[in-house]
Amino acid sequence: MTDWLTELFEKCVGELQQMDLPDTSVARKFLFVLVGGLLAISGILCYAFLGDRGGSKAVGERLSVYVTVQPGMTGGDIGEMLEQRGIIGSRQKFWLIAKLGGEEKKFKAGTYRMYVNMPIREALDVLVGGEVSMLRFTIPEGFTVSEIASRLEREGIVSSKEFLDKAKNFGSFRYMKASRQVMYRAEGFLFPDTYEVEPGTSSEAILQMMVRNFDDKLTDEMREKAEKMNLSIYELVTLASLVEKEARYEEDRPIIAQVFFKRLDINMPLQSDTTIQYLLDAPKEDVTYADTEIESPYNTYQHYGLPPGPIANPGIDSIEAVLNPADTDYLYFVADRAGHNHYSKNYNEHLEIVNRVR
Repeated sequence: MTDWLTELFEKCVGELQQMDLPDTSVARKFLFVLVGGLLAISGILCYAFLGDRGGSKAVGERLSVYVTVQPGMTGGDIGEMLEQRGIIGSRQKFWLIAKLGGEEKKFKAGTYRMYVNMPIREALDVLVGGEVSMLRFTIPEGFTVSEIASRLEREGIVSSKEFLDKAKNFGSFRYMKASRQVMYRAEGFLFPDTYEVEPGTSSEAILQMMVRNFDDKLTDEMREKAEKMNLSIYELVTLASLVEKEARYEEDRPIIAQVFFKRLDINMPLQSDTTIQYLLDAPKEDVTYADTEIESPYNTYQHYGLPPGPIANPGIDSIEAVLNPADTDYLYFVADRAGHNHYSKNYNEHLEIVNRVR
């Protein structure tokens, strides 16, 4: 910006020197003062408006966002897109910096990996550099199909609606065969991991990649152990999804798995709040009595046995917990506000613990 102002000032001075005015001319002095003043004001305005030519950097983990610049998009179009995606704070500031820096016509079409709250100067460097990115996304353990769809849309990979539509009936392995009561056939089999795909990859291709990853992670030993326990792979994953959503800490997983097995053995409802949460539009800190009366095959307070299908996509640790449950006599558990579970063998003990930790 300083170079631009200096160049403009020198050009104005050069023009004035070529004017046929006496050195003592009041008009000549006035013009010099006027040009100098205007340039000074321009510099002040540019500094006030542009600041450090960037936004504030995000603290901690930088949230990645993939954006696609289409051929023919103007600097204004791109600035609007970046502002809407939360990458920059001001489309006007972005446009002015690009205009003054001569970068407005240097943008290259393609898909780029950018970040929320990105400095404008850094964003411009990415767009002008033209290094098209592979699309990278990470799915944590316990994410549902809906949460995966939202993350993929937020990062500019595929639309949420398209992904959900494909996931509803997607099942490329025989063990994914589900009843008509399930919300999403792919639920439970989209393995939590970090993935990279090329720009333009379809929802169906992403689903296929994720379920194939699950199939690769499910070892022969795991399959044999499940068979010895009279568990189908579908039942294994369904139970593991409940464990995944119930356990915040590693040590709780095999104990919770054992509690569920014991309840199934004595024909007791699983009564898992996580299956109720799966039915709600948004998560709640505590499930209410009214929530437990929701009519749905996923409601494990009202229906015996396992829900129709998985309620999340579990990681290997939860799958291993189901295959290797703890050896205890516990029948009840409740989590305190820090997420630590407390166990009991009968209902009276359970109520005492609930009153103490909640």
